[in-house]
Amino acid sequence: MVKVKAYELRKKDPEALQKQLEELKTELSHLRVAKVAGGAPSKLSKIRVFRKDVAKVLTIIHEKKRDQIKAANKGKKYLAFDIRPKLTRALRLRLTKEQAKKLPLRILKKKLNFPQRKFAVAN
Repeated sequence: MVKVKAYELRKKDPEALQKQLEELKTELSHLRVAKVAGGAPSKLSKIRVFRKDVAKVLTIIHEKKRDQIKAANKGKKYLAFDIRPKLTRALRLRLTKEQAKKLPLRILKKKLNFPQRKFAVAN
């Protein structure tokens, strides 16, 4: 079997991708059985190719799913968890700039009633 090309996979519909994925997985399992049984070296070298092909198919399936989710959430206020930027936990949970600038009412009143004094130094 020839190596799977990603651009060819992108043209296929999801059902065809699932079917190809199943075929690749069954072939991979047959190759693994042959490895245990002491198969020919030519078969053993195909295992790596099939593993990579399975990964390509899964990647394309995931890409298509993400594209559908993006299209469904376009223009909405909140994005689905799948398409939000990952970042780090600290960056995701930090305050927005507006929230960080806000002050409690007590401190606002204190600043208004007791402003910073201006002193002039005379020589």
